[in-house]
Amino acid sequence: MCDEKTIGDANEHLRRARLTRREFGALSIGTGLAMLLPRAANAQEVTASNVEVTTPDGTADCYFVHPTTGTHPAVLIWPDALGLRPAFEQMGRRLAESGYSVLVVNPYYRTERAPVVPEGASFQDEDTRNTIFALMGSLNAETHFADARAFISYLDAQDSVDTSRKVGTMGYCMGGPITMRTAAAVPDRVGAGASFHGGGLVTDQPDSPHLLVGDMQAHYLFAIAENDDESDPEAKNVLREVFDQAGLPAEIEVYEGALHGWCPPDMPVYNEAQAERAWSRLLVLFETALA
Repeated sequence: MCDEKTIGDANEHLRRARLTRREFGALSIGTGLAMLLPRAANAQEVTASNVEVTTPDGTADCYFVHPTTGTHPAVLIWPDALGLRPAFEQMGRRLAESGYSVLVVNPYYRTERAPVVPEGASFQDEDTRNTIFALMGSLNAETHFADARAFISYLDAQDSVDTSRKVGTMGYCMGGPITMRTAAAVPDRVGAGASFHGGGLVTDQPDSPHLLVGDMQAHYLFAIAENDDESDPEAKNVLREVFDQAGLPAEIEVYEGALHGWCPPDMPVYNEAQAERAWSRLLVLFETALA
């Protein structure tokens, strides 16, 4: 999860890379962003749109993208703390090109429409942190459960979704634990989940996501940032234990040299090599588990 340590690690990374905020902003917008995400050799033609999804608490603005023809397994993407933005639209499009009907959600729809921060904003900026921490505080386990059910119901109603196949869910940073609540909220539909530098997966609170594994039927991928593991080295062991007890497959790995936030291409600690490796493991998971 984004905290003072991960912010400090990111600042140190930027100093070492000698990458200024202005240079990073220029890199992360427009065609520069698209170039950061290579296309699959067999990429399918896709159709994308901004959609409105009705939930128990209002209307969520989301991004829906799917192959132009046929029906395909559905995937629900929970963004990181900075929310729905062009980088995650690009990631959703890339996944759709591999044969999935993908909904990327704005988790903060109760408060603000996306994007909730200017393009190129990062946790290195105090104003951004203040904005995001307030938005994060508006969410909790109950909102996660309610939203998960609403978003999967929306996906199952779409013509491009093959409802005979299981649903996948994936999340980044704060989205990691939300995937676990999604898998527990709709266990008969969610067949695979993936958490990338997820925070708060194992806590000492009664609503800790790891306590829900017994309610799931999903196979899992946990791609853990090296500095997140340094902060909480026991979390991965707890995850292995609870998934073993539940009899569910889980690939749990600490990605060497990868800092919290390394997967989205607009983040200052983006690590292309490790992000691509994590993406390849995601595709393997979805191919095998969304039967």
